[in-house]
Amino acid sequence: MSLAHDAHVTVGRTTKAQRPARTWPEINNPAAWAVAAILLIMPLIASSFFLIEIFATTLILGTVALSLMFLAGYGGMVSLMQLTIAGFSAYMVAVFGVSGNPNISLGWPWWLAVPMALALATAFGTLGGALAVRTEGIYTIMITLAIGAAFYYFTNQNWAIFNGHTGINTVATPHFWGVNWRADIPFYYIVLAVAALCYFAVEYLSRAPFGLALQGVRDNPRRMAALGFNVNAHRVAAYAFASFVAALAGVLQVWNYRQISPGSVSVGACIDVLIIAVVGGITRPIGPFIGALIFVLLRTFALDFLVRLGLDGNRFRLLIGLGFLAIVFWSSDGVIGLWQRWRQHQRREASRSGGGRGHG
Repeated sequence: MSLAHDAHVTVGRTTKAQRPARTWPEINNPAAWAVAAILLIMPLIASSFFLIEIFATTLILGTVALSLMFLAGYGGMVSLMQLTIAGFSAYMVAVFGVSGNPNISLGWPWWLAVPMALALATAFGTLGGALAVRTEGIYTIMITLAIGAAFYYFTNQNWAIFNGHTGINTVATPHFWGVNWRADIPFYYIVLAVAALCYFAVEYLSRAPFGLALQGVRDNPRRMAALGFNVNAHRVAAYAFASFVAALAGVLQVWNYRQISPGSVSVGACIDVLIIAVVGGITRPIGPFIGALIFVLLRTFALDFLVRLGLDGNRFRLLIGLGFLAIVFWSSDGVIGLWQRWRQHQRREASRSGGGRGHG
C-alpha cells in the first residue's frame, strides 16, 4: 500500500472533532514573534563573533538535532547517525566542488555540487534507515551508532577520496549576484532561512496525514499494520526526510568552516547531537535549537569559566555532562518540559489566589 493511499485513509478515518487544526501553535504567541524579530535584526546588535560562532553555529547544530528530534519525537526512532549524514553531505560538497585539494575535488560549481551532495547524503541516510527500521529500541541506537563509527574510521583511513585524518581544506563558498555569501551577514541569513524552513517543514509534517500516521506507528505499530498501513515504509520515509534536513545542515557546516575532517563526524560528536536534542526537548521542534544554544554557549565559554576558577579548562565537558544530567533528572522533556512545568505551577498559584479572593 502506498504512502499516499495510507495518508488518504488517515484523513478519511479522522473525524472533524479529532482532526488537529492546521495552524501554527506559535502564531499568536508574543514571545515567538519577539524571538523572530531578534533573530532578524541580530546582525545589527551582535558582533561578528557572536553572529557566526554562537548564533549561526547554534542554528546549524539545531538543524542537525531537529532531524533527530523528528525521528525520535514523532517516529520513536533514536538515530545516532544524523551528524554522520550531515558530515557525509559536507564531504560530498568538498569532493564535488572546489577546494584547496585539487587532486581530490572535482571542481564542480557550487550549484551542481550542492544538489549532488544533498541527493547522495539523503540516499545514504535512507539506506541506513532501511537497515535500522528492521530493529527497535536499543538495537536501533546501536546500528545507527555503528554506521556513524564506521564512517568516522573510514574517512580517517581513506586518502583517495576523503584525504584521511587531514580532511579537505579551503572549500570554496558561493559567490553570485555580486555577493560573497560566506561573508558574515549574508551567511547568517542563509543559515537562518534554512533553519526556519526546516523548522516549519517539521511543524507542518507533524500535522499532515503522513506525520499523524507516523505517530500512530510510533505508538502502536501492530495496530497500524492491522489497519493496512505499511509500517516500515513510513519509517523509511521518515528517515529520508530527516536525512535531507541533516544534509542541508552539512552543507552549511562545510561552508561555515571551509573545511571538513574526520573529527567533525566522530562518535563523540554524534552523541553530542543526541545531548542537544534531549536537553532542549525531544518532543517539539523548537527543542533542538534551545539545546543547541545551551550547548554552544557552554562549549564556547565554559573553558574560560573553569580557568578563572583555577580549574583545568580542558574539563569543560564536565559542565556539559552535569548540565545534561541535571536537566534530564528534573525533566524528561528537557528545558521545554521545565518551562511547561513552571508555567503550570504559575497558573495553579494564580487560580488559587484568585479563588481565595473570590471566597473572601
